Amino acid sequence: MLKSLDLSISILYILGILAVGLWAGISHRRKNKLNEAGEYFLAGKTLKWPAIGLALFATNISTVHLVSLAQSGFDSGLLNGNFEWMAAFTLILLSLFFVPFYIKSGVATLPDFLEKRYDRASRDWLAIISVISAIIIHIAFSMLAGGIVLKTLFGLNMYVSVIVICIITAIYTIIGGLKAVVVTESIQTVVLLTGAFIISYAAFNKMGGWDSMTDVLKQNGEMDKLSMLRPHGDSSGMPWYTIFLGYPILGIWYWCADQTIVQRVLGAKDENHARVGPLFCGFIKILPVFIFVLPGLFAYTLTKSGHLDVSSLGLDAAGNVNSKGIYTLMITQLLPSGLVGVLVAALLSGLMSQVSGALNSISTMVSYDMYQRYRPEASDKQLIRIGKIAAAIALVFSLGLLPLLNQYESIFSGINDIIAHIAPPITCVFLLGVFWKGASAESAKLTLWIGSVLGVVVFAINKLVPDSMIGHIPFMMMAFYLFCACVIMQVSLSYVYPVKHTAESEGLYWKSPWEPLQGQSWKGIGNYKLLSVVLLAVMGVLYYIFR
Repeated sequence: MLKSLDLSISILYILGILAVGLWAGISHRRKNKLNEAGEYFLAGKTLKWPAIGLALFATNISTVHLVSLAQSGFDSGLLNGNFEWMAAFTLILLSLFFVPFYIKSGVATLPDFLEKRYDRASRDWLAIISVISAIIIHIAFSMLAGGIVLKTLFGLNMYVSVIVICIITAIYTIIGGLKAVVVTESIQTVVLLTGAFIISYAAFNKMGGWDSMTDVLKQNGEMDKLSMLRPHGDSSGMPWYTIFLGYPILGIWYWCADQTIVQRVLGAKDENHARVGPLFCGFIKILPVFIFVLPGLFAYTLTKSGHLDVSSLGLDAAGNVNSKGIYTLMITQLLPSGLVGVLVAALLSGLMSQVSGALNSISTMVSYDMYQRYRPEASDKQLIRIGKIAAAIALVFSLGLLPLLNQYESIFSGINDIIAHIAPPITCVFLLGVFWKGASAESAKLTLWIGSVLGVVVFAINKLVPDSMIGHIPFMMMAFYLFCACVIMQVSLSYVYPVKHTAESEGLYWKSPWEPLQGQSWKGIGNYKLLSVVLLAVMGVLYYIFR
C-alpha cells in the first residue's frame, strides 16, 4: 500500500495532467477557429519533430510496457527487447517511404489513404479493423496492465481504479483533441522515462552492478538471458530467424499503417518534420531494453541471490513465480517513500498517454471514415460531436474486454499474439500498394477480406485446439506465413483483376526505390537520410554486442 506522501504525489500528477490537457486543447482551438475539425483531429498540422517523436514514443509505450517488459525480463531475459529495437528499422521505413505519400496525399486518416490508392471498400475495411485493434490493443490491454498495478499499490478494485483514471484521461482527450493529446504525451514521456531510470538504477544498485548480475546468471547456467538472438530450437519459441521474418510484418502494420501511431505524423508542420520525428522516436526506442526489460532481469538475479522477496506474488499453474506483478514489487521493495509516488506517476503516464492517443484516433476514423461517408455535408461541429461520442463508446467497450484479456499469462505476449493475426493482410496491401504499380483495387479489397478471415480462423484454431499443428507454430512465424499467403493472394488477384489507375492513384506508388530519397531535406545533422544511416549503424552495433 502507498504512504500518504506517495498518494499525494500521484493525485497531484493526475490533476496536473488534466489541467494541462484542457488548457492546451481549448486554447489551441480558440486561436484556430477556421477549420475546427482539422484543428481538433490533427492539431491544425502544426506539430514539429520533437513533439512528433515524443508523442510516437508515448503512444507506443504504456503501462503495458513497464509491467510486461519487466515481466519478460524476469522470465526470459532480454529476448523481448527485440520488439523495441526492431521498431527502429520500421520507423526508418515510415520516415523514408511512407511519410511522403501520407503528407503529399493530404489525408486525415490511413483508411483515407487506402481509398486514394485503391478504392472505397478497402478504406471501409481498414477503418473497421483499425477501430477494433485500437480498442483491444491500445486501450483494453493498457487498462489491464494499469489495473494490475493500481490494485497492488492502492488496494482498490482493479476496475474501479482503471475507470477513474480513464474517465479523467477521456475528459481532456475528448474536449481538447490531438493538441491536448500531444502536449500531455510529451510531458508524460519525460515522467515515464524518469521513473523508468529511477527503478533501473535502484535495481542496478541493489544488485551491486553488472558483474554481480552476470555472476548470478553464470552460477545458474543462464547466461543466454543476456542474448537477444537465440539459436534454433530455443525454449522461448523465438529463435533469431523468427524475429527477422516475423517482426517486420507486425512492425510495418503497427508503425507504418496503424492510425493510432501514424496520426502524430499526419499532424506534422511539413514533410521534413514528419520524416525526422519518427527517426527521433527510433533513437528513443533504444532505451526500453535498458530501462524496461533489464530491470526485470535484475529482479530475477536479485531473487536468486535473496535480495528480493517474491513470495507475495504466488505461483502460477506450472509452479513458477507469477511474475505479472514483478514491476510493482520492485517499486515497493527497492524505493523509498516519495520516489514510489514518482514511479506511480510514471505508470499512470503510460496508461493515460496510451488511452488518450487511441481515443483520439478512434474518434478521427469514426468521424472521417464512417460518419462523413454517409453524411458528406456534415459540418465540423457535427464531425467533432460524433468523434467524441465514438471515443466514449470505445472506452466503455474496452472496459468490458478486461476479464477476457486477463486470461493471458503474459500481457506483452497477448498483445503480439493478437497483432500477429491482424497485421499480415494490412501490411501486404500497404507494401504492395506503395512499391508495386500493378497492385489493383480489387486485389487489395479481396486480400483484406480473405486475409482477415484467415487470421481469425487460425487464431481460433490456435486457442481452441492448441495441440494441433497450427497450435504449435510460434506466433511470429505464423505472422510470416499469413503474410506470404496474403502476398501470393494479392499478386495473383492483381493479374486476374488488372489495375486501373485513377489520376490520383498514379502518384501514390514509388516508381523506383530511390525516388523517395529525392525529396527536399534539411542540411547537416537534421538530414533525414543521414539520421537514417546513423540509426542503422547504432542498431547494428547494439545487435552485435548483445547477439
